[in-house]
Amino acid sequence: MPFVARRVAQLVAVILAVTFLAFAAMNTLGDPLFNVVGFHAAVDCDAVLAGEVEDVARGGGTSIGDCALVEEAREEFNLNDPLPVRYGYWLADAVRGDFGTSFKNRMPVSTVLADRLPKTLLLLTMAQLVAAAVAIPWAVASAYRSGGRLDRVSNAGAFGLLSMPNFALGVILFYFFVVRWELFPSRFEDADLLVRLHSLVLPACTLGLPLAAIYQRVLRTDLLTTLQEDFVVMAKAKGLSDRRIMFRHVLCPSMFSMVTIFGLSASSAIGGAIIIEQIFSIPGIGRALLEAVVRDDFPVVLGSVVVIATGFVVINLAVDLVYSYLDPRVSRDS
Repeated sequence: MPFVARRVAQLVAVILAVTFLAFAAMNTLGDPLFNVVGFHAAVDCDAVLAGEVEDVARGGGTSIGDCALVEEAREEFNLNDPLPVRYGYWLADAVRGDFGTSFKNRMPVSTVLADRLPKTLLLLTMAQLVAAAVAIPWAVASAYRSGGRLDRVSNAGAFGLLSMPNFALGVILFYFFVVRWELFPSRFEDADLLVRLHSLVLPACTLGLPLAAIYQRVLRTDLLTTLQEDFVVMAKAKGLSDRRIMFRHVLCPSMFSMVTIFGLSASSAIGGAIIIEQIFSIPGIGRALLEAVVRDDFPVVLGSVVVIATGFVVINLAVDLVYSYLDPRVSRDS
């Protein structure tokens, strides 16, 4: 089987496994029927139909009416079927883009995700751009003056960023740039593109700076290794400047590990976005997922899990393809 086909098959299997586990957890740890119809789910419909119970004291209504509501919900959400069958129904609808209806606001989940997803994608894209823009010149400067004062200071700064949780960095940036200096808005502003970008600068820096520290450490190590290669020594013997050697002959061969770590960092960036969106009031996928978990809104949780899992595996597939292009041995060995 070709390299790409094998990778796609593996990623489809990962998505199926993740969605099934999430679906099973949502239906095992909680009662979907209770979240749909509320206290009416506690009605003993078998006793009502047998004439043993007539009224429900808590509801103030007739038990027959409550049972009709319960049965209607069971039919609508296939709650009378076994768990694997219900997952099959849900998966068939999800493949067509139908993730069901939110329990709380009765809106289609696909509509909720379509509204939230662009904001999260913009945030993650900006965070990766910030990370790359900071990490590459930072690593080059550190490797160029390896062992010097700049290298020691940059190493200390990288370890400091790596040891600081995203939410702590976000609170610090929020205090100084929003509360104290009032340079950025306190919440996401959904206007034109420039306004959106301006309101996402701080959240992107909060996510991107720790990633920049990771990229810097990895790239610096590879740059130092590449600088010891024979072709670099030959380039110096030809009289090429250090800057030309670094950017024309050393930087590109040293990017392999950074490309690999990019895919792995996507998971931490997506996970961090859940907290960062809450701190900076960004109505993205992460905030929707957090709100849905708190409110037991199962369809929104499952839809968000599908989007996040799919994004993660697609990013890793893209990284595998780029890496196999840069190093053809990967596709031969896999």
